Amino acid sequence: MRMIHPGPRASERIQARSTTLRPINGTLRAGETVMQAVGDLFAAHGCKGGVVWLAGVACEPMRYVLPALSTDGLHAAWYSETHAPKGRWTIQSATATVGSKDGAPFLHCHGIWSDGQDTAMGHLLPFDAILAEDATVSGLGAAQAWFQALPDEETAFTLFTPQGDDEGPALFARVLPGEDVVSAIETLGRRHGITDARLHAVGSIDHIRFAEGHRMDCLATELRFDGAELVQGRARIPIEVVDIDGRIARGTLTRGENPVGVTLELIIEPTGETA
Repeated sequence: MRMIHPGPRASERIQARSTTLRPINGTLRAGETVMQAVGDLFAAHGCKGGVVWLAGVACEPMRYVLPALSTDGLHAAWYSETHAPKGRWTIQSATATVGSKDGAPFLHCHGIWSDGQDTAMGHLLPFDAILAEDATVSGLGAAQAWFQALPDEETAFTLFTPQGDDEGPALFARVLPGEDVVSAIETLGRRHGITDARLHAVGSIDHIRFAEGHRMDCLATELRFDGAELVQGRARIPIEVVDIDGRIARGTLTRGENPVGVTLELIIEPTGETA
């Protein structure tokens, strides 16, 4: 069974804004929430939105949720109750898209974390997870483009939607439900004359098929791209993903078999000349 969303299907299935990216580097300070620290970092770089990687960041407390099936009769999927493990947890790998919500900085982060014995993956709660020590991080930011959390009629969620534009070579994008991830990214590249790029994203896929032959048969998932790229117009997309039972999988997406579940927030960072 595939996801069925409650609202009318939007006519535009891939939303994108052109922008110029600049590197983000800095230290997140101990004692701050992840959200406060990342928001301050982007503000210090004069950036409204972008992406940041949180590998090596230690949190105590760590707070996160898993994807879950919906029980409200409206949404196609939802979130689990908050997971509140004890002690210090260190993020092994995580991608966070950055933008704003209700006039304040906001981020959307999926990652993998460990306390040294157990490992888990999920959707980080950035206002509740607190930095246990200073951490150096890096990312990419844009001064004139960002992701804005806006009500989405099709899914009944509030979702990050690309805003702004400075006609730069990079893209902030959102791929809508039901669109194949690999095909959509290749289409987006062709439309904007981008053949070679690094791809950074968080989102969900409805029942995942991997090129290596395994699969994740689950309606609701949370994923991050892990070294994904566009090479001569062809997308190669390794991901890390978790399902509703907390099972973690890794692999490369097959073309034509991986429809977006709720949303896919994407930054395309060109690595070569654009047409």
